[in-house]
Amino acid sequence: MLMSVKDEKCTHLTGTCKASAKFRALQQQLYLVFLNNSQAGPATLMAHCFYILPIFETYCDGFCHLVLSALRRFLKIGNNGEDVLKAKVCAAKLFLDIIGGSLTHEEGVQIKIVQVFDVNLSDIDKVMCDLSVKRNPKADTAKEVVEQYVSKLIELQSYMTAVDLLTHFSIRQSGESFLLQMMECKQWKAAEKWATYMGKPMLCLLVQEYVGQKLLKPAYDVIKKNNLRQEFPELYHQEKGVWEIAEARANGDRQLLEYLVYLAMEAGYFEKVEELCDRYSLKGFLNFKEPEPSLLHNRHLNLQQLFIEDVFWVDEVDSLRDAICYLEECKVVGIDCEWKPNYEKGGKSSKVSIMQIASEKKVYIFDLIKLYEDVPSVLDECLARILHSPSILKLGYNFQCDVKQLAHSYGELKCFKHFDMLLDIQNVFKEPRGGLSGLAEKILGTGLNKTRRNSNWEQRPLSHYQLEYAALDAAVLLHIFLHVGNHSQPAGAPDGHAKIEWKSHI
Repeated sequence: MLMSVKDEKCTHLTGTCKASAKFRALQQQLYLVFLNNSQAGPATLMAHCFYILPIFETYCDGFCHLVLSALRRFLKIGNNGEDVLKAKVCAAKLFLDIIGGSLTHEEGVQIKIVQVFDVNLSDIDKVMCDLSVKRNPKADTAKEVVEQYVSKLIELQSYMTAVDLLTHFSIRQSGESFLLQMMECKQWKAAEKWATYMGKPMLCLLVQEYVGQKLLKPAYDVIKKNNLRQEFPELYHQEKGVWEIAEARANGDRQLLEYLVYLAMEAGYFEKVEELCDRYSLKGFLNFKEPEPSLLHNRHLNLQQLFIEDVFWVDEVDSLRDAICYLEECKVVGIDCEWKPNYEKGGKSSKVSIMQIASEKKVYIFDLIKLYEDVPSVLDECLARILHSPSILKLGYNFQCDVKQLAHSYGELKCFKHFDMLLDIQNVFKEPRGGLSGLAEKILGTGLNKTRRNSNWEQRPLSHYQLEYAALDAAVLLHIFLHVGNHSQPAGAPDGHAKIEWKSHI
């Protein structure tokens, strides 16, 4: 089973299977094992297994999530009450050992353990009363233990984990100051979940803070989602009315409607994007899930978390044409390039080796060196259909550097002479340090693995790790773009909003 989990993580890179489908298949297998061996106490057995899973290091996190998701399905049928009760006590002890530091599991697994086994404070109190468990001299009750651990999480700025624990155990901790602290650190999702848990007064404070920071889109979303129209009537009607007027003035013109969709995406109104696309049958715009918060506590992002189903290596004319036909149907793509770094002063810069173009579900990695050698005219014509298209929004990061390198490497190709509808994410967020990985960590909660920076991108074949790293750089741009409307304003912007420009003829 562990090898299957490894295969599930790697084989999607070659396009041989879809990771999500295989994950569900493995989940079903585990579910059937639980179901067919219910008399043996599978829930208790699995709770004990979490003590040994960290031994397997490489497979641990993914396998833990797989086991917990399958176990959640099994526990819903509630066949063996005695087994479930024993498992709850075991899970409570497991949770204490994890937060006590004697056992290591990442935060996402910690949360799922208490949620799936439905561990409550009374279960933890029972374990603490057991003479075989060393009691914390600074904490006499389960509530105090959890509160102390939450305080540590807050110090480490692990706000979503802290909120998940507080809401699960129904602990209401200094609500207003905690909310303001999360908003100051721009942890919007955690802040909204906490405000929703605390009730209407806290939600109103959240809306007021959003408005104060000129984040009108998330303010409007909170008002609509929590029925606060009476509390904020002007803001609700103002935001709603602007889009209705714009749609009316488009008067059914497809080009204007598509531009309105781009503006809605820019502002982060993905509900409006979906509404317009459905109403006017507009195809190819973003329609994917955001990474689950529970998955974003891993050290580095991976393709499965970004819901990428396939990564394709493109190095011959048929696969090139197939890739372009697919990408032409997309309205938004992420683009990145890689080449061998040159650290010698005055040395000749290397030729761009690969270009990655990502849609919401697929990433195509183009072997530019081989394609240029074999079919330069076809490569030129095909890439121009994407790069010169005024109807496809291209997302890049520090793409000016890529543009110069592409022009230097393939000066004979017209496709790299200019780019239409290019949005450089770096210019939107003005991220001062950390590059794309730092921005991904700030916006999505988890960065990218930086070890790929010393890769030799001219070697063939590329390793699985190189393929994944390359694909991630392009794929993560689309998910960062989802958060554009919710991101705080760069310093120095006069009107309080991030100004986004689509650049042509670079």
